[in-house]
Amino acid sequence: MLNEILQTIPQVVIDGLTLGAVYAVIALGYTMVYGILELINFAHGEIFMSGAFIGTAILIVLTGMGWVSAVPAIVMLITVLVLTAVLTGLLGMGIERVAYRPLRNAPRLIPLITAIGISFLLQDIVRFIAELQKGNYIVTGPNLFKDQISIKASSISAIFNDASIKTSFVIVLVTAVIMMIGLDIFVNRTKWGMAMRAVAQDRETASLMTVNVNKVISITFFIGSALGGATGVLFAVQYGTIDPYIGFILGLKAFTAAVLGGIGNIRGAMLGGLLLGLLEMFASANLTLLSGGVFGAEYKDVFAFAILIIVLLFKPEGLLGKPVTEKV
Repeated sequence: MLNEILQTIPQVVIDGLTLGAVYAVIALGYTMVYGILELINFAHGEIFMSGAFIGTAILIVLTGMGWVSAVPAIVMLITVLVLTAVLTGLLGMGIERVAYRPLRNAPRLIPLITAIGISFLLQDIVRFIAELQKGNYIVTGPNLFKDQISIKASSISAIFNDASIKTSFVIVLVTAVIMMIGLDIFVNRTKWGMAMRAVAQDRETASLMTVNVNKVISITFFIGSALGGATGVLFAVQYGTIDPYIGFILGLKAFTAAVLGGIGNIRGAMLGGLLLGLLEMFASANLTLLSGGVFGAEYKDVFAFAILIIVLLFKPEGLLGKPVTEKV
């Protein structure tokens, strides 16, 4: 049995890193907002979904204009990523200004319910627009990266099977890593990053020290939503087909990744996302074997969440989180 599991490892690592990178970047949006406002922004998954639809729509328009034959695919993708990130960033800022800011001093349950309401609203708006334009809310975008790369893992060891990856895997992984590193540098090395950390530590004291708290919170929502929207484009490029409900389950898993790594900890969110992706792909490939045929690949979520529960039982603050006392 061990040999059979080892044979799947190269493909599991490839697929797990791709999915984990998507979870990790979405998790950053949850953890940034929670770190500053202690708000679980459940609408963030739908911002990711909106980004997937906006990016796919731009790709379809550019393809219709003949850009695919005239412009390299990578240049086209970068253009779409930037446009989508700006639009979803502005969407996130708008949601914060209209829906969350008036409730900032309300009991915590009220903004949480509002976030869930915004989530359903975005789902239905996107579904309505997609059906209006395409006649169907399930949308398939143009395939920019069709090539397959074969990895001869068997040359490393006879135990491993060979693995294959789409060119889009490399694009998704590299882009996600660049976004994560860029955010880490921004938060830890820049003036606005220092202001964000100050507001996260103590909002009232930061405002007394002339930090513009409203502006910092708006920037946080912009960055988190921009990253979420850009990840939506990467998801659409990697997996091809999207619908208005992809944000719910992916958002839930990304939130789980943020909790696993330590909610409010940016590096923890990255680690949690990558681990969750790897666990999920490992279960998908090997759960039937491990359970003697009792459980199939469709139970992969149960396996991943069981691991999460075990981790949190022994380390409730998450892998990289630190125990905190309630502010009074």
